[in-house]
Amino acid sequence: MSYEEKYMRRALDLARRGEGWTSPNPMVGCVVVKNGQIVSEGWHERCGKNHAERNALLHCREEDAEGAELYVTLEPCCHTGRTPPCTDIILQRKIGAVYVGSEDPNPKVAGGGLRILREAGVKVETGHLQRECIRLNEVFFHYIKTGTPFIVSKYAMSLDGKIACAGGDSKWVTGKEAREAVHRLRNRYRAILVGIGTVLLDDPLLNCRMEGGRNPVRVICDSNLRLPLKSRITESAWEIRTLDVCSETAAAARENREKRAGLEKAGVEILPCGTEPKIDLRRLFAELGKLGIDSVLVEGGGTLNGSLFEAGLVQKVYAFLGGKIIGGREAKSPVEGRGAALMKDAVLLRELQIRRFGDDFCICGYPQLGPEEGK
Repeated sequence: MSYEEKYMRRALDLARRGEGWTSPNPMVGCVVVKNGQIVSEGWHERCGKNHAERNALLHCREEDAEGAELYVTLEPCCHTGRTPPCTDIILQRKIGAVYVGSEDPNPKVAGGGLRILREAGVKVETGHLQRECIRLNEVFFHYIKTGTPFIVSKYAMSLDGKIACAGGDSKWVTGKEAREAVHRLRNRYRAILVGIGTVLLDDPLLNCRMEGGRNPVRVICDSNLRLPLKSRITESAWEIRTLDVCSETAAAARENREKRAGLEKAGVEILPCGTEPKIDLRRLFAELGKLGIDSVLVEGGGTLNGSLFEAGLVQKVYAFLGGKIIGGREAKSPVEGRGAALMKDAVLLRELQIRRFGDDFCICGYPQLGPEEGK
């Protein structure tokens, strides 16, 4: 392993410490090295706080920084936002060389940070562990390019492909370790999306139950405004931001005025989305993007998943597999809808990874969204 790779891997490890808290900013790690020794480290800890480079350089002496090498997973910013440009402090501290994992796709940066450093005489190299650095911030790269959230479908199913028994019981398809992993996903992604059917059946809380975790924004697909006033979602809406997404018809209906007023009084935000009784999912994600929500973890049932896959809206899949056989012709599957007419029309996942959690497994992959992708 080269020393460039060694220090960039350390920067990647540091970047991951900001998981769940930097949104909609990227996760970034930085390592400062002089005479073959790490003299300081930093990472972007939270949106609105110092970026990784500034954190690292503020925690080392000026004489340690002068002429040092700086390893950072993402191109240093060169514009003033909530914090000053990172290029400024890099030049002020007289860093001699900057090694960058990936360039920043943000139009406000997009090579500008690299250019400023080079024009000032700083040695700059890019592309070190580039694939890993881009994958770390797949949510940020998608969101900054499209303005819409990165959509993740997560479900747990038995070995025969069932998410619940025919009577609706689903506790639990998988064990404790797998369920803990799901809460880490809830911390990682900015919002969680379910259909009203899931709420009516399970009365879930949809929070993040991991130490130091961050609750996702809860988004309920509820075309006919059926979210109960007496539900754990509604009763905790002032504590956890909650959006109830309904059709414009339901939102404007006279018979729903009292219900809507009750939900809003409880802290639920009503988001009309679509003129038909069925919610317009593309419009929904566009609206969520405008709200600064960069990623959505979908934990809905077969109907919602089917709609998302049919529309080609899913960017990533986590399929948890429990070692059980449920059986039953009427038992639900994780993806419903029309489905593929022919096997060649099935959604193909690429870059598959398999992890074990206790007695369960999780298969993770990326849907192939077009015929050219993955070639």
